[in-house]
Amino acid sequence: MNDQPNNEFDELMRRALHSEADRIEPADGLHEIQARVSTARKPVNRRPWVLTAGAAVVGTAAAIGAFAVLNGENRQAGDSEVAGAPDTTASATGTPQSPKPSATLPSPSAYAPTDPGTPKVKPTQAGKLEPESSGAVPVYWLGATDGSKTGAGVKLYRTFAPFKGRPAYAALQLMTSGKSTDPDYSSPWVGARVSEVRQTGSLTTVDFKALPKTRLDPEVANLALQQLVYTVQGASGASVPVQLTLQGRPVAQVFGTDITQQPLGRAQALDVQALIWITAPENDAVLSTPFKVTGVAAVNEAQLNWRITSASNRRVVDEGTAMTQEAFKFSDYTFVVDKLPAGRYTLEVFEVSAEDGRQTSTDTKTLVVK
Repeated sequence: MNDQPNNEFDELMRRALHSEADRIEPADGLHEIQARVSTARKPVNRRPWVLTAGAAVVGTAAAIGAFAVLNGENRQAGDSEVAGAPDTTASATGTPQSPKPSATLPSPSAYAPTDPGTPKVKPTQAGKLEPESSGAVPVYWLGATDGSKTGAGVKLYRTFAPFKGRPAYAALQLMTSGKSTDPDYSSPWVGARVSEVRQTGSLTTVDFKALPKTRLDPEVANLALQQLVYTVQGASGASVPVQLTLQGRPVAQVFGTDITQQPLGRAQALDVQALIWITAPENDAVLSTPFKVTGVAAVNEAQLNWRITSASNRRVVDEGTAMTQEAFKFSDYTFVVDKLPAGRYTLEVFEVSAEDGRQTSTDTKTLVVK
């Protein structure tokens, strides 16, 4: 037997072990994401919209029984009571700030984090599945922006839906079903199939079994991507970037639009959200007068208008003005309707353009007064 060391063999083993060690990457720290409680109320809007000229209209959806919208006292969510928080800013003119000088929205890459340390997702199942819970989750939809002369013609609106299970996964299941409780809200994600949602302390990964086949105008496609980001972040309560994967691999294109960089960050609320939401009363609410109307808006000079018309003959039965707490940024408003005869009505809250007096950013509710 030869007891002398085999220097050649030792050198080969040392090289092999060194090569294997170089391929090991430290895993991200796991972070349990707990859904937070929100008292925000759902907004609705009674207007149809078209996704893009020449493209098929995404069908409006009937109300869904299992995902009926809850009232503000019963819901649980990560979203702030004020629309768009975090990342809500405004320009000095009250118009949405955009990273580009044109009216078009930035490309998806413009929403990506600039931190060079942001993790890059590889085909893997890194991170943890969400903890299971129950309550209500925010779901974002696309709806028309009445009176707007520029932009995609659609903005984000939010509803709340009850769930039991994993919150972000449940919210995405509803979003991709297209079954909004308001038939004027639609989702271009119909046809997509979500496999799972995984989280680390710095990233949420949404893995798809299938992506939607709809092709959209690039501006609308960017809004649809933000619809997903807002829904995931609102439901999970984690304002971290969102990575899209298809069967474990990063998504390069969706809606016919290239995604040049991932993960996706959350765009500023003024760039993507509707500027006026009615948060109470809810659509089709049955109530008696006097009743209070509350909402969130970002309007010029902090002033907005409201009008109530009879559903039977469209006659104006009451109207007035209201003030938000701050101008040019999302803040609360409230006003009281003193007296109405029994009947069915349409409530409109809107802004009058300082440029030409046109009615813009209208949100509506159907109400029944007993």
